[in-house]
Amino acid sequence: MMPDTIPEELQRLLDRQQIEDVLTRYSRAVDRADIELLRSCYHDDATEDHGGVFSGSAKDYLAHIAPVLPRAGVLNHLVTNVLVEFKSATTAQVEAYILTFARMKKDGEKFDTLTLARAVDRFEKRNGRWAISARRLCWEWNQDLPLRETWGRGLIAADASKLVRGAKRPDDILYRD
Repeated sequence: MMPDTIPEELQRLLDRQQIEDVLTRYSRAVDRADIELLRSCYHDDATEDHGGVFSGSAKDYLAHIAPVLPRAGVLNHLVTNVLVEFKSATTAQVEAYILTFARMKKDGEKFDTLTLARAVDRFEKRNGRWAISARRLCWEWNQDLPLRETWGRGLIAADASKLVRGAKRPDDILYRD
């Protein structure tokens, strides 16, 4: 039989896991161009300050990036160094480092780019659901690299055309039966 209340320490662990799940879903949503999943990471009245790239409501931010993400090509966000500092039972400040790999094209030239940013988020728990109520992003560093995809000089895959590759929604393996 389960107790009627959960001990505070256990509740904090459950809350922390829910917050980290939101950050992971955010990365999946951006990488797979899944705007509905991305929307679920925010509260309806959330704000987004994308470190000089965009500042406004999260709804406007989503409208801004929704047409861009499906055409973004290879995009991978890795979330690490997550620090959750609870301010109350229903609010937390969350700092996370985000390492992004992107394959881009400018003036007909393809290149790879690595970028490290930090997200400092205000999370709120409303109606039992943790989500971002305010995001502030700052850029740490960036490194552009020439495109040299060789799949370990052929050691990973001698014929790269046979590899199952990541894709945008709905074509990624995640969205298939």
